[in-house]
This record gives sequence, C-alpha cells and structure tokens, in this order.
Amino acid sequence: MPRWSRTLNLASITDASLRRDYSEMRRLVARFAHAEYAAARLLLPAYLVPDVIAAVAFMHASDDRIDQGPLDQRLAALADWDMQVRSALDGGPTDQPVLRTLIHTISRRPQLRRHVEDFLAGAPSEVQWEGFATEADFQDYVDAYSHPAFMLIACLLAPPPPADSYSASCRTFIEASQRLDFLQDIAEDLHNGRLGIPHDALAQHGVTPDQLRTGHASDRLSELVDQQTAQIRTGLAASHRLADLAEPHGQHLLRALVALQELRLRTVQRKGPALLRRSPGTPAAAALRVLAREYQAARRQNSAA
Repeated sequence: MPRWSRTLNLASITDASLRRDYSEMRRLVARFAHAEYAAARLLLPAYLVPDVIAAVAFMHASDDRIDQGPLDQRLAALADWDMQVRSALDGGPTDQPVLRTLIHTISRRPQLRRHVEDFLAGAPSEVQWEGFATEADFQDYVDAYSHPAFMLIACLLAPPPPADSYSASCRTFIEASQRLDFLQDIAEDLHNGRLGIPHDALAQHGVTPDQLRTGHASDRLSELVDQQTAQIRTGLAASHRLADLAEPHGQHLLRALVALQELRLRTVQRKGPALLRRSPGTPAAAALRVLAREYQAARRQNSAA
C-alpha cells in the first residue's frame, strides 16, 4: 500500500489545494468508517482510492446534515444542501472541500454524476422515515435511498454499460445490508422514536413497537431476530456474485464488503434479544482476517498478471 502522498500522485492529483481537500476527506472517512477505509486502501489500486474516498465522504457529509434535529429542520437542511450540491455540479463556486473533491472526482469519473443526482432525489426518504408499515414500504425506501447511496461507490467499480445485472446485484447486497443495519441498531432507533423493521414483520410474531420500547417482548424477539437474520443471510449469499460482475480492480473490495457484512450478521444473531439493550460491535480481529485474506488474494492475482 503506497503512502498517501504517492497515492495522490498515482491518481494524478497534483494541485496543492485539491491535495489538501482530498487529504481532509481521507481523515474524515478514516474516522467514521474504519473497516471500509482500510479495505479501500488495501484492496483498491491507488489511482482509484481518492475517488472512492471522495464519494464516501460526500455520502457521509450529506447524511450528517440531514440526520439531526426536528423534521422541519432536517428538511430545510436537505433543501439547502441540495441547492449547494446542484450549484457545484453546474460549475458554481463552493467553499466546501467535500464538494470540491466530489466535483473533481466527477471530472475523472463522469458516471458518478448520475448517481449523485439519484442520491439527492432519494434523500427525502431518509429524512422522513420513522418506520415502515409493510415490507413493501421498506423496499420502497431501499429503492429510493439505500441503493442510490451504495451506487455512489459501486459505480466506480462497475463494468462498462450496460451493467443491469451488476446494478441488480448491488441492490440485493444493499437490501440485505440495510436490513442488517436496522436490526443491529434497533436499540438506538427505538430510543430515537424510529424502527426500521417493518411492522408487519413484528405482527407475525405478536410484537408491537411499544413492547419493544418497554422491553416486554424479549421472549418473542428471538423469533423475530431469527426471521430477519434468515432474510439477511439469503441476501448476502446471493451477493457473492457481485464481485464477479465488477471490474477486476473492484472485485477484492466487494468480496471483502460482503464478508464483513456476514461477520456482522453472525455477531447480531448471537446477540439475540440483547439487541434491545445495545448495538453489538464488529469483532476487530475477525474483520482484520477478512481484509488480510483478500489482500493476499489481490497480491497473488497481481503477481500472476
């Protein structure tokens, strides 16, 4: 793995101010997404790393702006951010490093622009969700927001168009990942007055959101967790083909991302009803083994090329 300064050189990012902006985004992503940052640095070719970092930083900066405060404040924040991003996309000046790196990355990877626009179009779904009455409502949320958000990164690893099967496989992966997020974060979401597990799934096990909030459904929560984890496991199993559909330079990263989600799933399933008390973390040693395995595979592939 080359040093960061050499990574920028290999990506042909030579302007001093842009190098500072990309370096700031690198520090941001390294703080909030440790495993994903390490995976990108280890498993992607150096010339692509700044682009992926710029896309991840934009996604995080967007979420951060619309995830705090009452609904009216979040909607206002989204409207303001949407205006800033679209102005920058159209060539307007910006004082935001995250937008400067995004625009520079789009100049290098023009396929990213469409996915930025799709992401912005779906962002109101993220601002407004408090729960899902049905599985269909959850699927609509994934279509509107989760899938476009993942495509900000995945489009940088995509095969040449048409890439319909690749996009569909991304959709399968992110649906399973989003379902896992909502299950893992059930305690935090309930504390914030939200619930990502559809109400009709709760009803199948005779559980209500109020019972979950008060902790009076822990006996039935085991069945609910088993049902949700079975759905997630099926989705992640189907996601193994995603790496085979990607460009060679992205295959090891995507394979690692699926493996890391499977690792999270096992941790969540072991937690069971205790999920109502606290979200479990991902075992660091096991995550490092996943990254090391894919890193060694990438080195063997490069040596054989």
